[in-house]
Amino acid sequence: MLSGLLLILVLLPLIGITVNGAFQHQITQSINNQLRAYVYSVLAVAEVKDEHVVMPNYLLENQFNVIGSGLYALISSEDKLVWHSESFLGLDLPTNQSTALLLPAPPMGQGQLTQVRFDDLAGNSNNNHVVYSFSVSFETNEPPLSITVHIVKDDADYQQQVSEFSTTLWTWLIVLMIVLALVQAIWLFWTLKPLNQFTKELALVEQGQQTRLNQHYPNELNAVAKQLNVLLNTEQLQRQRYRNALADLAHSLKTPLAVLQSQTDLSPDSKEQANNINNIISYQLNKAKSSANQAWHLGVSIDDVASKLIRTLAKIYQQSHIDIDYQAPAKLVFKGEEADLHELLGNLLDNACKAAKTQVCLSVTKTDSSLSFIIEDDGNGLTEVQRQNIFERGIRADTYNQGHGIGLAIVQDLVNSYQGELTVAQSEQYGGAKFTVTFRH
Repeated sequence: MLSGLLLILVLLPLIGITVNGAFQHQITQSINNQLRAYVYSVLAVAEVKDEHVVMPNYLLENQFNVIGSGLYALISSEDKLVWHSESFLGLDLPTNQSTALLLPAPPMGQGQLTQVRFDDLAGNSNNNHVVYSFSVSFETNEPPLSITVHIVKDDADYQQQVSEFSTTLWTWLIVLMIVLALVQAIWLFWTLKPLNQFTKELALVEQGQQTRLNQHYPNELNAVAKQLNVLLNTEQLQRQRYRNALADLAHSLKTPLAVLQSQTDLSPDSKEQANNINNIISYQLNKAKSSANQAWHLGVSIDDVASKLIRTLAKIYQQSHIDIDYQAPAKLVFKGEEADLHELLGNLLDNACKAAKTQVCLSVTKTDSSLSFIIEDDGNGLTEVQRQNIFERGIRADTYNQGHGIGLAIVQDLVNSYQGELTVAQSEQYGGAKFTVTFRH
């Protein structure tokens, strides 16, 4: 819309300037032709006797015979006025200090159009006048007599025509600009209406209020809407199959595990491991059940998940006097499943609490294009070798320092599934490890 409006604001004024200039040129040519015709009418009745110009008392054009009519005929020779029409009585042409007329004297047989301003005998300044001067030479027995005929016309009519035309032209151009701008706005609103509706429906899908795009769109958008619906349905079916497979696997393992636990000859270590397996299966069953009814695209409140984790970890590490600081703007949302966010932050915070001496900090930052979770502690930190190997399955950093490494491979998998980035560095503020998880959007 901005480019179209700019085109209107630039193109129409240029057209106005061009048309106005063409009209002024046409008016100038018309006046030039009209005054040239008056010159020929004056020359037609001019005679030369005894080296003097002789003119009749009255001219055919009546305006030359009416005093102050605005149309005057003058004849000059050698920069001196030798004759003027009756209409010129009471007016005085400007002269220089040597009393030479300040009127043009073009070459013989040529004409020239100029402007001149002169005062009446009372000293009152009149309007500008246009002057058409034409030089001729009369053959006599003596040397030829050269004269210049000047036709002077008040240019008030000319200026009025130009002013009226300019006013009318620019008035209609402004009206046209307003009309075109309104038409363009209405047209853009009408053509962009499907796109606005498309955006609203996508927002409803993202918020979990719809599972597909339901509106009818123009052919250009209809194909995109169908492809998006196919993608949404496919993704939802894949997630459902994943949950069902996870639940089926957990159920299938529960029966043989129950048989093993019922054996009386199991050693205490075997019973402990069987109980651990049972707890893991129960956890996965609960995860599949809690995720089954949750839309994957519905945002999760970060404050709710982080607050629950911090309260739980504060009770677990109460004897260690670990202070967990939480810093985040209000009402931040994680675009994913709550169970995934709980497992991601839970593993990182639990590792930080085990490695920390007294302080752990969870800070969340958001920009227009990313969401970042930063977990820091004041422990001993990690060496460069540990940072490179810490995410490998089966490698535990707590072999070297207490805490870091438990579940980090799972954290890495979760981050990769959301196309995020997980980095490990040294905390500048606390001195221990610093884990940063960044999700782009």
